[in-house]
Formats: sequence, structure tokens, C-alpha cells
Amino acid sequence: MTRTLLAGLPLLAATLAQAHPGHGLPGPSHWHATDVLGYVILAAAAGAVAWWLRRK
Repeated sequence: MTRTLLAGLPLLAATLAQAHPGHGLPGPSHWHATDVLGYVILAAAAGAVAWWLRRK
């Protein structure tokens, strides 16, 4: 079951990557607050994983 769910994650990521003009190249690009929030959440998750793996 886990293997099946993990296999489907790239499909979900590809679907979420589709956005309105301005998010891809070429052409002007721009950011949204939710873009930055995603990076903040990603950094927090990476920090939590690093802490979890290094604790004794």
C-alpha cells in the first residue's frame, strides 16, 4: 500500500505544478505568498526530520 502511494506522488506533484502564466519560463515570473509559505513548510519539515534522525 505504501509503495503504491509513494509511486503516485510524482503524478500529484506534476499536477500541482501546472499554474497560470508567469510561473514558468520564458516570460515574466512572479511569486505568491503561498509559494513562500510552501518553502517555509518544506524547511520546517526538513529541520524536523534532521532533528528526529539525530536525537538519541
